[in-house]
Amino acid sequence: MDRGNRLGDIEITDPKAMRALAHPARLAILERLQRHGPATATQLSPHVGATPSVTSWHLRHLAGFELVRDAEPGSDRRERRWEAAARGFRFEMPENEEGQSAARVLSREMFVHSADLPNRWVTDTEPGLDPEWRRLAGLANTRVVVSAEELADIEDAIESVLAPYVTRDPEKRPSDARGVRLLRYLLPESAEEQTGESV
Repeated sequence: MDRGNRLGDIEITDPKAMRALAHPARLAILERLQRHGPATATQLSPHVGATPSVTSWHLRHLAGFELVRDAEPGSDRRERRWEAAARGFRFEMPENEEGQSAARVLSREMFVHSADLPNRWVTDTEPGLDPEWRRLAGLANTRVVVSAEELADIEDAIESVLAPYVTRDPEKRPSDARGVRLLRYLLPESAEEQTGESV
């Protein structure tokens, strides 16, 4: 089954690009640009924990792998503005050893980068939400027993539902729309964890 790339993500296949992105400041830069749009290194600096000159170096490094690019100039044409090359990115575990190592490094850094998001949301965001939004928020921790192909089908079905919302033109969003972070972890268990399982 051809699952495609419904969300329009950049597909990272180069192990060097994976390793380049597997850095806390670079992940933070890319996430900030994807969420908030074009910015200069100086504007990004306080949000990514680096000085403007270091942030600028990281931006150029990301640009070398086509993850960010020059944006339209702002009101001050002397300042270089950057934008994310796409709304998101994806990568798969390559078959060769170098690629697998790079993908593991990037996966690990992404997990570390996102680990505190739920806690920050509960502490900083949730208390100020309207009851309507508070009711819709939450956590699901569902365990299923599936084949690898079935897991791929599940992920494909989720992306099929999300795609129209992810890719729609900003002008077509409802006036009461707001950003919602959907964290999806697909965490297959080891073969040892399956031993003696009856369910």
